[in-house]
Amino acid sequence: MDTAPIPASVQSSELLGFPPEARVLIVNADDLGMSHAVNAAIVDSIEQGIVSSCSLMPPCPWARHAMGLLRDRPHIPFGIHLTPVCDSAHYRWGPLSPRDKVPSLLDDAGDLFIPTPAQRARLLAQARPDEVEREFRAQIDTVVGTGLSPTHLDFHCLADGGRDDILDLTMTLAAEYGLAVRVWLDPGRRKARQRGLPVTDNDFLDSFSLPLDDKPARYAQLLRDLPTGLSEWAVHPGLGTEESQAIEPDGWRVRRTDYDFLTSSEARQLLYDEGVVVIDYRTLQRMWRR
Repeated sequence: MDTAPIPASVQSSELLGFPPEARVLIVNADDLGMSHAVNAAIVDSIEQGIVSSCSLMPPCPWARHAMGLLRDRPHIPFGIHLTPVCDSAHYRWGPLSPRDKVPSLLDDAGDLFIPTPAQRARLLAQARPDEVEREFRAQIDTVVGTGLSPTHLDFHCLADGGRDDILDLTMTLAAEYGLAVRVWLDPGRRKARQRGLPVTDNDFLDSFSLPLDDKPARYAQLLRDLPTGLSEWAVHPGLGTEESQAIEPDGWRVRRTDYDFLTSSEARQLLYDEGVVVIDYRTLQRMWRR
């Protein structure tokens, strides 16, 4: 997998074949498989909006439905959203590995941790590398075993896996399966570039960090201010249905406002006016496979 290090003066976007002045953007919709409303919104945001790819959560209740959507739409590039946590206490999913094979990934009740700061810290303090690998492999194999072909691996609620050894493990799995990895914290980006692997050049955007008020204007300004090089937005479209509101009493608003902007004519026009080039992880995958 390793090639010559990327010089500090060279942007990953240039390594991918774009000129130095190009502004290149991955718009990746996270959390495919979480619910029907999320699945429908993500597909619509790709087919009718500006989203370029998505990430599938294999342990989630609507993952099977999501994989059916992907099989019917081979034009949609997608990654695997490695999912060692469960978002809430009232809408649960578990590991794909037998629970007795991954006890260090579970809380005192035998469930996946909820990603509050305290529980995330506890998970990262106790998670055994061999058990992380077992669960990550189970999630990847569940997807590729259906005949689907993902483009990359990324993480649900754990930036760059949350630990150096987890990121290293994920990069090793990516090499084995022929995938890229979403890497966005500075230490991980430096590590990837030392291996000659393209990663985002600029600060990463998670749409849950954006205020709800006047979100379209905020997104529009972000596009106007997009720097040269490779950037990535992790967006979270959802339809805001009653199902969504029951599952995420607060988060559904983030998803609905994302969906409204991402499928808007304003978003498409802004990309055109600003000359922003939107790509997906297939472009990076080709270099990560070397």
